[in-house]
Amino acid sequence: MTTASDMAGSAPTPGGDRPRQRTFTWEDPGAILAAGADLSGVEIFTAMRDGAIPPPPITKTLDFDGVSFAEGTATFQLTPQEFHYNPLGTVHGGVLATLLDSACGCAVHTLLPAGVFYTSLDLALKFLRPVTTRTGPVTAQASVTHLGRRTALAEGRITDAAGKLYATATSSCLVIRPE
Repeated sequence: MTTASDMAGSAPTPGGDRPRQRTFTWEDPGAILAAGADLSGVEIFTAMRDGAIPPPPITKTLDFDGVSFAEGTATFQLTPQEFHYNPLGTVHGGVLATLLDSACGCAVHTLLPAGVFYTSLDLALKFLRPVTTRTGPVTAQASVTHLGRRTALAEGRITDAAGKLYATATSSCLVIRPE
């Protein structure tokens, strides 16, 4: 049975605590797009890994990292922090959804040639247990199960370091080819 103390990352102080502050910077997303315009999906992620192209702003906003990319797969990691929390003291479902959307979409992107893009059509999630700061780092790993001319399907999972499953997702993507 999960208790309130199990879910909370740290015990709240009645009446509040001192405010926390977080500052971060990001690169111009237009410049990131331009830098990757002539690269395949795998080449874009290789350039990001090597520091030739900065990561997209969402990774800075939510403080997660791309860990590995190969043809048809993508892996991201997030270490839960207080700023990810909802009012219940757990990581907000939208943070986990973003992590899975990123993993599924990037898995599709790894299979696309230069000049071909994608956008998410839908994302279906199942949350299986709460994530808190006590959970430790979580990994979102996704793989492509279908790549067609106009659509792609990917599946993803969020697990902790011990392999415990926290959430699953399926994502359909629209493949956008130049005309």
